[in-house]
Amino acid sequence: MIERLENEVNMLNRHRQVLTMVINREPIGIVTMSDETGYPHHKIRYSLRVLEEENLIEPSSQGAMTTGETAAFVDQLDSKLDEINSRLTEIKLNTQ
Repeated sequence: MIERLENEVNMLNRHRQVLTMVINREPIGIVTMSDETGYPHHKIRYSLRVLEEENLIEPSSQGAMTTGETAAFVDQLDSKLDEINSRLTEIKLNTQ
């Protein structure tokens, strides 16, 4: 169970890194992201697909680009992460 949680956190961090790269350098392609992050192409491609399904990015012939929903998502992200962190802290405290 712990390994699965760690894998999920690592995957979400990769999605966040990919989204940050798109925001800062759009349009940006898979090869550039892979070269700069060290993630294999297939993992970058998967993150891009997840972000596209969430309507946070869209493909173009030059590479991935943000959508009209990206800024609102980013604005909410920190508070959501704080909320999740608080919930995890509660779990931790309840087990001691």
